[in-house]
Amino acid sequence: MKIAVIGSGSWGTAIAILLASRGHNVYLWSWMQDETDRLAHDRENREFLSGVKFPETIYCTHDMGECIDGAELIITAAPSPATRTTARQLAPYVKDGQNLINISKGLEEKTLMRLSQVYKEEIPQANVSVMSGPSHAEEVSRGLPTTNVVASDDLETAKFIQDIFMGDMFRVYTSIDIAGVELGGALKNVIALCAGISDGLGYGDNTKAALMTRGLAEIARLGTAMGAKEDTFMGLSGVGDLIVTCTSMHSRNRRAGILLGQGKTLQETLDTVHMVVEGVNTASAAYAMSKKYNVEMPIVEEAYNILYNGADAREAVLRLMTREKRQEK
Repeated sequence: MKIAVIGSGSWGTAIAILLASRGHNVYLWSWMQDETDRLAHDRENREFLSGVKFPETIYCTHDMGECIDGAELIITAAPSPATRTTARQLAPYVKDGQNLINISKGLEEKTLMRLSQVYKEEIPQANVSVMSGPSHAEEVSRGLPTTNVVASDDLETAKFIQDIFMGDMFRVYTSIDIAGVELGGALKNVIALCAGISDGLGYGDNTKAALMTRGLAEIARLGTAMGAKEDTFMGLSGVGDLIVTCTSMHSRNRRAGILLGQGKTLQETLDTVHMVVEGVNTASAAYAMSKKYNVEMPIVEEAYNILYNGADAREAVLRLMTREKRQEK
């Protein structure tokens, strides 16, 4: 079938490679003509996935209409800060009931909306789903075993998309908890930043395990307050994604955290990583959401203070360690 992938960063490119290798005709859209030309000429994304060649059935385009027309599935892979702009570009070309699945992870900082909510608001005629889970683009593009979850308001839609993605090396589960799948995928980036900061400070495995465990508790508290199912956070889009993002050097959020822990400024860190670090914007949104829903999130609060208020990372750890004693829950 014809599949449109909107966004030619590492994740969009990896998914295009995955689906093209399964025999689909994949139109990979880039927002810049010169980038489209490079991808078409090189037949690989040298900036993000060097050495992984495109299958013959990937077609590179800068023409949104050409990309979307007749596509049985639209996959959006724009970073969260560009989600609304991308949705507005897409809207005129999307037909009533056309399936759109967002695979990016994050929140819209100003509105505190989940990304699927942005797409539904800007493209009300689309049938919007999401996909998330522990899935580094570098590994998916090379065909390493990976498992994700697709969430939709309609289970039959989720099953339809599941069938498109499923293969020997890419397993997909279904869910009807869009909120839980999205919030797990977005909020874990904040905890991964913190895990990286811990590494940058020279702390050990004990510290990272504590951050991951208590961070997951914070994610689940906020998620359930927002109507998500608690069980979702124990699955692939929750603890699964948290583990891989906090422990792998493929994780740009962890790499950014390491630099911050080593004393780099936020701007120096972003310049060095040279990719969108979703945890930075998400920390601001998550902090605001914790206040809006009256949910205690001390790790997220300290991350926010480090990123936006210049707080010292070691002092932030000390504040977390010396909080009043309580029962684990």
